This record gives sequence, structure tokens and C-alpha cells, in this order.
Amino acid sequence: MLNWLNRFNICAFLDNHLYQTPAHEVECLAAAGCLSSITSSAGTALLKLDEFHKTHSDWIFGHLAYDLKNEIEQLQSANPDYLYFPDLFFFQPDIVISMSEKFISIGVHNDLHDSIFLEINTCPSWISPAKNPQINITSRFTKESYIDSVNRIRNHILVGDCYEVNFCQEFFANEAVIDPIAVYHALATISPNPFAAFYRINELYVLCGSPERYLQKKKNRLMSQPIKGTLARQHKNEGSDIAERKLLIESAKDKAENVMVVDLVRNDLARVSEKGSVKVSELFGVYTFPQVHQMISTITGIVQADKGLKDILSATFPMGSMTGAPKKRVMEIIEQYEKTKRSIFSGAMGYITPSGDFDFNVVIRSIFYNASKKYLSFQAGSAITFNSNSDEEYEESLLKAEVIKKVLANANTS
Repeated sequence: MLNWLNRFNICAFLDNHLYQTPAHEVECLAAAGCLSSITSSAGTALLKLDEFHKTHSDWIFGHLAYDLKNEIEQLQSANPDYLYFPDLFFFQPDIVISMSEKFISIGVHNDLHDSIFLEINTCPSWISPAKNPQINITSRFTKESYIDSVNRIRNHILVGDCYEVNFCQEFFANEAVIDPIAVYHALATISPNPFAAFYRINELYVLCGSPERYLQKKKNRLMSQPIKGTLARQHKNEGSDIAERKLLIESAKDKAENVMVVDLVRNDLARVSEKGSVKVSELFGVYTFPQVHQMISTITGIVQADKGLKDILSATFPMGSMTGAPKKRVMEIIEQYEKTKRSIFSGAMGYITPSGDFDFNVVIRSIFYNASKKYLSFQAGSAITFNSNSDEEYEESLLKAEVIKKVLANANTS
């Protein structure tokens, strides 16, 4: 499927990896070809998206980049951008394919369903590419500068500017040559997750292994599932793995971080939901993924009848799990201490249906690639609180980066 899909300069592949998560909809969705599209910088992007969807009344797929924050709040982004993803991009595909373990459904703007099915089935199987030159990954931070930034952020918390800040560092490579499909295969093999995606806009690629849902709308019901609280799996020892999961379930620190984000999301949803309808349907749920155990909470609300797509996204974006609290102030702090624009990282990717329902992930655990610039990037970080240990936060970010480095190494030697 991916080999066929990558024939198109604009495409998206959203992969559930057979996880039966709450509000599970489909196993895989693929969107290929572009009948029309919208590209916009922060300013009036969400209004344009709303109008674009109303005009076409069709499936649309795409992304919301982190810097859309600048049109939602009075903020700015002055840090350099090396990836060049637009702040917002959505496209109306020519072909939409829905897949499960047993069925495939093909929607297309003509009567070529049978020929498309034949194309997919006869498309040459993906062949592992020749080994590319080694990719040299570098961080924008030294250990000393990262620890210094964490200590400065902790001081912001001490003086009452904020409660928690999601602080990240970019890892990057210049002159990087990769096969995006090979990298996605390696990512899906090492760390399959329920909100994974292969996404292409011409020379720009996102290879995403996200476990997190930002926001779903189904009829009049909104649902967000922030993740806060992570412990690595102990694959070599089942008893230790079970003990780690229990440790996360009982962790006062992780529960404190999680409930802080839950309160932020409750406040966001309340801005567009019917009075009294916002509920925490699950608090501190611990779920097991291939690499980690994670603490996930679920918040729902009934959207007000007069609130549309622009209103909902303006009230809730970007997601609190990737900012901290209070949201506007911590986004100013993030801008002050991070060294590059986040671009599409910690934004959202997904789809909107013809009826106006939608489902978006959180773009984390992802590799970003600008093929024309040969620039590869990924980001890793953690939630900083006053009780954070600066050295431990640095080591946590490196641990998360090692997973992506392993993916790149495996893709290069497949």
C-alpha cells in the first residue's frame, strides 16, 4: 500500500496498528492525489480551513503546525525554521481508502475503483534500499546549555510564572539521504502506535509514531486524550516490566503532571462545550505500548450547537500535553528557551469528514524530512516542574532520542 501511495506527491496514511483504543474508528485510512488544497500561514489560517471544508464538503486530510498558536494568542515565533512546513496544509484527495483486517473500501472521484484495487495489488513490493551514508545526528543544545535552560525554567515556576513547561530540544542532520518508506517501516516495526502516520507534501515528509490523540469530534461529542507519565518497558524481564507498570500507576509525580494537563484540557473544552457537559471519563489510565507504559486520561464534552471547526480548534490548540500550564505563558517561555521553531512537531495531523467530524493526533515521536534540503529533524524533551532534576531531564531527552536513532539505523541497514 505505502509503495503505491508514495507515487503521489501529496498523500497521507493514518495507521492504527490494530490497537483497540477508546473511540477506535478505523484500522487505516489512506488519502492519495490532490483535487484541491489550502496552504496558509498563521493569521487567518483556521478561518480559511473552515471555509475550505464548507466549500468542498468532502474528506480533507492535513496538518496544523505548532505556530498556529500565533493567531490564537498574541504570540510570535522568532526562532529559525529549517524544515519549511506550512503552518497549515489540508488537501481534498482524489482517492480515500479505508482498511481493516478483512475489508478494504475505496472511494474515488470517478468509477475507477476496480483499477485502483488492481494497481495496489500489482504494485511492486517494497524493496529494501541500498545502504545510505551514515546520518550524523547533532543536538542544538550542549548538555550544559540544556541543564542551564531547565534550571532557568524551574526558576520561572518558583516565581509563579507557570506550573509546568514542556521543554524540547531538536536533533538534526544536514546532507541526510533517506528512503522515507524504509524509515517509516522501521519506525512501525520498532514502535507501532495507534496514531502513526506516513505523510507527504511534495518534498516534505512526516514519519510519525504517535501514541496520542489530540482531539476527536464525532457528531456533537468532543474527546481529548492527553498523555503525561511515561516509563520505559523492561522487555527482558516480565516481572520487572509488570513492576514498572505498577510504579507508574502509583506515581504521585506523574499523577500530578497528568492532572495538571487534564485541568487545562477541561478548561479548553469548556470554552466550546455545553455547560456542565465536560467530563473526565478516565483519569490516570495506564496503557502499555511496545516501548513504554503511559498514563492517559480521557476528557469529553458536548459541543455547543453554534460552535464550528474554527471555534473548536481555536479553543483547544495546541494541546496542553505539549505546552504546559498556563498555556499562553508557557508558550512564551518555550519560545524563549528552545532554539528552533517546532514547526509541525507538537502540532496535529488527521482528517475531517464530509459531515464535519474529525480526528487528530499529536505529532510526537516523529521524524521530519525535507528531501530537497536533505535536512532531517526530530525533537525530544519532557515536562519540567519545580521538582524536576535537571540532569535527569537531560538524560530523559537523550533516552527518547535514542529510540529515533535506532529507527534510523535499522532503516539504513534493512
